[in-house]
Formats: sequence, C-alpha cells, structure tokens
Amino acid sequence: MVVLNKIYTRTGDKGDTALGNGDRVAKHDVRVEAYGTSDELNCFVGVARLTAEGETDDALSRIQNDLFDLGADLCRPDMEKDAEAEYPPLRLAPAQVDRLEAEIDVMNANLEPLRSFILPGGTALAANLHVCRTVARRAERLATELATKETVNDAAVRYLNRLSDWFFVAARVANNGGKDDVLWVPGANR
Repeated sequence: MVVLNKIYTRTGDKGDTALGNGDRVAKHDVRVEAYGTSDELNCFVGVARLTAEGETDDALSRIQNDLFDLGADLCRPDMEKDAEAEYPPLRLAPAQVDRLEAEIDVMNANLEPLRSFILPGGTALAANLHVCRTVARRAERLATELATKETVNDAAVRYLNRLSDWFFVAARVANNGGKDDVLWVPGANR
C-alpha cells in the first residue's frame, strides 16, 4: 500500500527524479517522458469520463487503472533483474492487451466501414476520446524510443498501440455509432 503524507520532497529541485528501482535520472529522460505521458493520458481519460456513461465509463475506468499499471511498469528499468527485486515489479500483462482487442471487436462489430478519414470531433465524448487517442500515440512513440535504448516490456508497447485503436473505435461509437463522424473532405478549402 502506498502512503503519501508529504507531497513535496525537494529531491527533484535540481532536475532529476527517482525511478521505481531508486535510480535517479534527469526529469527529461525518455523513460520519465514515457511514463509521464501515460500519466497525462490518464488525466485526459478522466476528462473523457465526465461525459461517458454505462459500459463506456466502466471501460474507461479499467483503462485508467491499466494506465497506472503501465506507469509502474515503465518507471521500473532492468526487467532482467525483476526476479532479484525485493518486491516483484508490476508489469503489464498480455491479458490486458487481449481485453482491449476483445472490446474493440465488440465495439467495431456494429460500425459501418470507413470510406473516408474522419476529423476529431462530433460529440463531446468523441472529441475527448480523440484527444486520448493522440496522447496514447505519443506515449507509444516514447515507449518505442525507450525500447531502442533499454529493455521495455513488450506488453506495455502493445497495450499502448492497441489503446489508441480502442479510443478511435470508441470515438466512432460515441458519434452515434459512426453516423455523426465528421468526415475529412480532401482539398475542401482550396
């Protein structure tokens, strides 16, 4: 259990921060950028939930919890040393990716195939889900950049890739099952 009784520590005043294993790195380190962006995404999911209801809200709640799992995973380097850790590090599991895929399949089953790219917008929920989609893509880019330098949990990268797809399909569902999607009209304003 986490106990936070003092929020500021002053330990990062010189521009560094502690990772999950205690190592200190620059606050602009790509690892910090990756898990910081997943935290930013979690905040945007919270905003999207303000207009979500029922199953969509339930799914977004699960995603928020997964994003904390993702942050815990990404803030902990040295996957190869997991077995030696005093406490087993929390890592995203393939089952979390599988759940997203199953949910995408269910949502997508009743949508008409796209015949045009769509613009982010429509309902308030759809617009917020598109913001989530783009922030998820940024988190994915940072996680894949990190993976070129250090070992990263494959399930974490796959989760981010699938999550942006989930947000895209959920935005279409939020736009009256895709009927109110805002279609891109190439060259419309020339």
